[in-house]
Amino acid sequence: MSYPKLEDKKYKVKEKVIRIAPATRLEGHAQINVFLDDKGEVEDTYFQVVELRGFEEFCKGRPIEEIPRITTRLCGVCPWPHHLAAVKALDSAYAVEPTSVAKKLRELGYCAHMLHSHIAHIYAMAVGPDFICGWAAEPEERNIVGVIDVVGPEIGKKVLVNRAYSAQIQEIIGGKATHPIFGLPGGVSQPLSEENRDKIAKMADELVEFGKFTLHVVDDFILKKKPLVDVVVNKNLFYHETYYMGMVNENNELNFYDGDIRIIDPAGKEFGRYGPETYLEHMAEHVVPWSYLKMPYLRKVGWHGFKDGPNSGIVRVAPLARLNVADRIPTPLAQEAAEYFFNTLGGKPAHFTLAFHWARAIEVMYAAERLKELVEDSEIISENVRNIPTDKPTVGVGIIAAPRGTLIHHYECDDEGFIKKLNLLVASSINYPAMNLSMKKVAKAVIHEAQVSNGILNMLEMCFRAYDPCFSCSTHALPGQMPIEVKIFDCKKDPIKTISRGCSHERI
Repeated sequence: MSYPKLEDKKYKVKEKVIRIAPATRLEGHAQINVFLDDKGEVEDTYFQVVELRGFEEFCKGRPIEEIPRITTRLCGVCPWPHHLAAVKALDSAYAVEPTSVAKKLRELGYCAHMLHSHIAHIYAMAVGPDFICGWAAEPEERNIVGVIDVVGPEIGKKVLVNRAYSAQIQEIIGGKATHPIFGLPGGVSQPLSEENRDKIAKMADELVEFGKFTLHVVDDFILKKKPLVDVVVNKNLFYHETYYMGMVNENNELNFYDGDIRIIDPAGKEFGRYGPETYLEHMAEHVVPWSYLKMPYLRKVGWHGFKDGPNSGIVRVAPLARLNVADRIPTPLAQEAAEYFFNTLGGKPAHFTLAFHWARAIEVMYAAERLKELVEDSEIISENVRNIPTDKPTVGVGIIAAPRGTLIHHYECDDEGFIKKLNLLVASSINYPAMNLSMKKVAKAVIHEAQVSNGILNMLEMCFRAYDPCFSCSTHALPGQMPIEVKIFDCKKDPIKTISRGCSHERI
């Protein structure tokens, strides 16, 4: 294989603002602004999300039972977690407990979605282009085609085949692969036939083997390459000691579908634990004037700006966070991989931001093993798939472990069952403060005397790609004319020009 390109020729920028617009290989719209001082050193950075969230408003007035079908349309990347978080919120609002088999079918389809999402991010969006191709490779080479050129067409074919298996399982369980329609308050819409169970069982065996294969890919193409590992574990770059948050079962084991949300502090000590009804006691949101996305933080610590450590309210979610908060993984191959992971990185909790990618590969292994367990459960083909609600809906909260981290849906409806209040606390928004924190640290470490390169600019984007963000998920642009106002600042953060729809004001 060709060795990944890690360094490239630098060039000096004339402007005092370095702008990456749009940010690439993510779902949604964002840009990076790096402000330089008179010596060309980094003064500040801003990772701006330039979309406006709208779902929380136009869901108002809708019948509550329609919300699981509406929220899947937030985007095509993570419709399953929104569908299931919405359905779990409906279970809560209708005060109905789903049947045991319904829970297992929901989790079965969801494990397939986790595979579908993680495989795409590992091979096409982040690990493949940035590590296998090399972060300093030419932009036109940092893509799935470039990855296949390095690893070979046989590996590329294996990736496509197994991702297709996960899509087929999603379609069998959810009615649609991308936008599921099977979830109902109290259960699911239909049982799993024996024929479809057997189809899934065959694909499950292949997916378990693919989970093993993915761990080998990480080991062979990244962990055995010292220059790559040196960047991953460099504490002056992608490293932050933060709080972590993720879903665990009653034994503090990793779970994607159901459980409590556990929080640990930067030293690894349990800081808090909550269920759906008490999430507001633990989470709050800070508003900044330069982004359409809010900054969630731990309410009991408070918002203290972009810094890490025990006195910072910044908390991280997603695969690394889930591995940090879980005492163990309840499937053998994934648990073995997790032990190797923490032994390699120096113990728990691991604070290396780029280790989110490796943790994601371990979750591929867990999702495949858990999918196989569920499809082999004798109850999975039972026809007892729903308890019919008998109460009127009131208030409901649903929480699930999305591929990108903890996802919370909170609904309140009136006496007629129409939504009057809706709050979505999305994983990408929870990780947003950490993305900004990481971007400023990396920028200050790699940009000097106003000199940048393709590799340096891509390293800034790697700060957010570690989290696999979905900004169509956490924010959403409404069609038509929005009341946008754009403010342009000089390197001293003094306003130069303000542009709004229909008018422009310049500093004289």
